[in-house]
Amino acid sequence: MSTYMPKAGEIVRNWYVIDAAGKPMGKVAVEAANLLRGKNKPIFVPHEDCGDHVIIINAEKAVLTGNKLNQKMYYHHSGYIGHLKEVKYSTLMKTKPEFAMTLAVKGMIPDTVIGRKALGRLRVFKGAEHPHAAQKPEIWEF
Repeated sequence: MSTYMPKAGEIVRNWYVIDAAGKPMGKVAVEAANLLRGKNKPIFVPHEDCGDHVIIINAEKAVLTGNKLNQKMYYHHSGYIGHLKEVKYSTLMKTKPEFAMTLAVKGMIPDTVIGRKALGRLRVFKGAEHPHAAQKPEIWEF
């Protein structure tokens, strides 16, 4: 018996909606990362991009457990000496909750060509509305 290898033309990409309202950000990010990689499919192989499209709605209503809202920081560097910027997650969740959710999912995806392709299939929205109704996305419950 030989091992099944999926071919690029055989992969069917579904659309899923994940509602983040009232759920921990990390748990939502794990589910989104697994769907983006295709780990929920029986044809999953780590060297092939077989993931689905994921829409995350209500990113502003996601919950950070513990004291992460006040203690966790987002750091980025401008490239100039001494220009390390830091932003608390409480500020980040008020101003750019979509970016905070994208960062959480990005940390759970491998930093490879396949991972970057998978992140291209992620759409995060602040509120409950999204413009992808034509794709007929299924609601993903976990």
